[in-house]
Amino acid sequence: THTHTHTLAWGKTLRLGKTVSDPYRWLENPDAPETKAWVEEQNAVSETFLSSIEYREAIKKRITETYDYPKYSCPFKRGDNFFFHKNEGLQNQAVMYKQTSLVGEPTVFLDPNVLEKDGTAAISLISFSESGAYMAFGVSKSGSDWVTIHIRRVDTGTDLPDVLEWAKFSSVAWTHDDKGFFYTRYPPPKSLEDANDNETKRGSETDSNEQHKVYYHTVGTSQSEDILVYERPDFPKWLLGVEVTDDGRYLVITVYESTAPVNRFFYADLQETDTPIQLGHLNVVKLIDNFEAEYEYITNEDTRFIVKTNLDAPKSRVLQIDIANADKETWKEVLPESENVLQYISCVKQDFLVANYMSDVKEELYLFDLEGKSRGMISMPTLGSVVEMRGRKKDTSLFYKFTSFLYPGTIFQYDFETHKSVVFRATEIQGFDPTQFCTEQVFYTSKDGTRIPMFTVCKNGMKQDGTNPVLLYGYGGFSISITPNFSVFRLVFVEKLGGILAIANIRGGGEYGEDWHKAGILDRKQNGFDDFAAAAQFLIDSKYTNSEKLAIMGGSNGGLLVGASITQRPELFQCAVSQVGVLDLLRFHKFTIGYMWCSDYGNPSEDKDQFETLYKYSPLHNIRKGKEYPALLLTTGDHDDRVVPLHSFKFISQVQHTLGREDYQKNPLLIRIETKAGHGAGKPTSKVIEEYADIYAFIGKTLGLAYTS
Repeated sequence: THTHTHTLAWGKTLRLGKTVSDPYRWLENPDAPETKAWVEEQNAVSETFLSSIEYREAIKKRITETYDYPKYSCPFKRGDNFFFHKNEGLQNQAVMYKQTSLVGEPTVFLDPNVLEKDGTAAISLISFSESGAYMAFGVSKSGSDWVTIHIRRVDTGTDLPDVLEWAKFSSVAWTHDDKGFFYTRYPPPKSLEDANDNETKRGSETDSNEQHKVYYHTVGTSQSEDILVYERPDFPKWLLGVEVTDDGRYLVITVYESTAPVNRFFYADLQETDTPIQLGHLNVVKLIDNFEAEYEYITNEDTRFIVKTNLDAPKSRVLQIDIANADKETWKEVLPESENVLQYISCVKQDFLVANYMSDVKEELYLFDLEGKSRGMISMPTLGSVVEMRGRKKDTSLFYKFTSFLYPGTIFQYDFETHKSVVFRATEIQGFDPTQFCTEQVFYTSKDGTRIPMFTVCKNGMKQDGTNPVLLYGYGGFSISITPNFSVFRLVFVEKLGGILAIANIRGGGEYGEDWHKAGILDRKQNGFDDFAAAAQFLIDSKYTNSEKLAIMGGSNGGLLVGASITQRPELFQCAVSQVGVLDLLRFHKFTIGYMWCSDYGNPSEDKDQFETLYKYSPLHNIRKGKEYPALLLTTGDHDDRVVPLHSFKFISQVQHTLGREDYQKNPLLIRIETKAGHGAGKPTSKVIEEYADIYAFIGKTLGLAYTS
């Protein structure tokens, strides 16, 4: 009964005059009684189906058993203490521990599990003062991107009264005198300004986030006294980041206008200020004042800044820029672009550059001095990923955590004197035998002839007879690389449902640098969808599986990938799971931070050609009768303020309306809506386990699989 139509226009003068039906616009209001009723009814329908799956509880039990192992972060030193995070196994949130030495007895320093009984409060930001006397930490609730910043004394473990609200995508950078820190925040959303319960509603609103500003907070004062350091009211959608240089002398401000890997690079000399109030009048120097490339601060020696950049280097390189004479002609190349992708680089032990390079989606660490001279490499135990690295310029040790599909996270300590790595902490999982499985990297050809890499994980002895169930996963966007990682959930699918996991590294990601990213965005976005369809066809043609045993899954931008795949090629798949997907490509830019994605997707309101491109593949606008859709499960959270849940709400409604009553549509079309949950970060373990148990039970049931006890 709720129907709307709207006419989309481009700018103030250019108009196409095309009317686009939007019958489920009413679902964009999360607080409307009819939306809440709709959510309850949809969840009831989905629960009826999921509860009928005979091995739903068995899968949950096996996931719970396998996931119940200690998970550690790398240790790191701040002041005179070491810190690390540990989850005993099934704790909803990891606990932060403190110890006086690497072999000292750890004591609990920060336990987020005590903040909310249901585990929905997560620590999303941590920053220590230079001496290690204070720690600023950010708490997010119910999965929202909104963060509230607190300050804890390290010696006593007590919190100061300081409470800083409305931080989002914020960085914290302490001045080296320990007196305070720079941070970024937004003004409160207008829809929450007058809400009595704005804390519980925070994250469910859809207001566009604008006017990111840099403030300085002095320890022991109220937020109302914070000093505004930098703002750009002329560019309300710019996103600002802050960092204080290793020597404490400069404030670095990075400016992004989108998710594209390009930024402006500004700095200010903090030696020009004697009191905090003077920070409101900093002389901000615009070292790089364009969006032509990305510039990332690594370290500095006095005025000589070492930065990582993709300027004229799609796989990235390292430059030295002397800000005392910053003419481009004086820039020196420290590390030239190589055939491998430079992902990130840090300065450790004063003059070691530790660089993570990726080759064919496999990572290695290399060492250089500050002039770019090689100091060797750190070999990895097998093909895989370095998922965490801890070490700063003032530190003498480097810790890194390595993982792969069959290799749970193991922490290594690198000795700069002996040039050797030793296992600092290995991960053991009771009842998990990695020798039962095998992993392989294959390459296949996409529609236009491009060579695409794909990983597969299966049980030993798998026969390529075309009958195996396969779960194909992809992402393909925002220059994000999908590298090998360990997942208990996926391995339960392989172990108990006899499945094969396949991960396709399609275009739009960062697996081969910025050229690979650009080949899968804007008017080339279809390349990524074609790559994914070609992966499915390769798996069928190579006798891994057949279309009746093939499931696909992706989250966020990967949820868009799933949506586009089933609307374009529904006959190719038997099951599809879209997690927190971007599915309305004509209105995505109107909510929260969605406008930042226009660099990947285009702007449907301002560019006619980009509208036409988006209209051709936007999943919501390409649902057609005529062919049965795969069994479909959408998942989202009511506090997802990254990809707001209205995308999933509108898409499943349109699919159900278009196909739900057709005789040929036998497969279920469902949505699972989590409460007090967001885009995924900080989700408590209990909710994660329940969600993935439901997902894999759904996949198993709709592929007709038996559960192996």
